Order: sequence, then structure tokens, then C-alpha cells
Amino acid sequence: MSYVTEHPAAPSEQAVAHFRQRLALETDCADVHAAMRQSDIDFVLLHVVGSPEAFAQRHIPGAIHLRHAAITREKMQAWPENTLFVVYCAGPHCNGADRAALKLAQLGRPVKLMIGGMTGWQDEGFAFNTGT
Repeated sequence: MSYVTEHPAAPSEQAVAHFRQRLALETDCADVHAAMRQSDIDFVLLHVVGSPEAFAQRHIPGAIHLRHAAITREKMQAWPENTLFVVYCAGPHCNGADRAALKLAQLGRPVKLMIGGMTGWQDEGFAFNTGT
């Protein structure tokens, strides 16, 4: 018996619930890029780490720089209550996007984490923007 089969696979109903939950909380770089390419942008992309200078040097096209520490109820009033926010940070080694997602959820805002962050974006070969 291998490590793969040491624990039996979950029943289909449990797997469906698990993966549906993950997709409700996360998206990936390819899906964000496809939405942008097709002009099907029904979310706000937030770059939630780094200084304004670092953001100006390199960020994902269409992103808004809003550090997770600056996410407040007052700041979020700039968007309608049902706005979906997609948050990202430097990459899998960074928890800034998790912190931002938690704050947004605590404020009652819909949120998804873009897994991979800037590292994932680069790994996919997608272009970055410079400037503000």
C-alpha cells in the first residue's frame, strides 16, 4: 500500500463539498488573466502588500494598491457592498493576501484569494505593469 492509498479517497459527496468550498474562497492567476483578457472583469483586484514605490515598479495589470493594513470599513465604502475583491500578495511565501481576505470577510465583503500571487503570475508567463 502506498502513501497515496494509505487513506482511502473521500466519498464523492464529500469531495464535491470540499472542492466547491475551495473554489468559493480561491481563484488562480490563469482565471484572473482570462477574465482580464476577455474584458469580463466582475471583481476588484487588490495588491495588498508593499510600498507604493514597489507597486509602481511591478504589479498585476488592473490591480489597485491597498495594503492589508489600510483595509477599513471607511475605505471599503468606495465600492458597493456586493463587490467581489480578489486579493493577492507576493506569492505563496507571503500571508498578506490571507490577512487582507480575513479583514474583508470580517467587514462582510465578498473576497477570494488569488493563489500564487505575483510568483504564480510570473510562473504563468503573464506580463506585469509598471507605474501607478
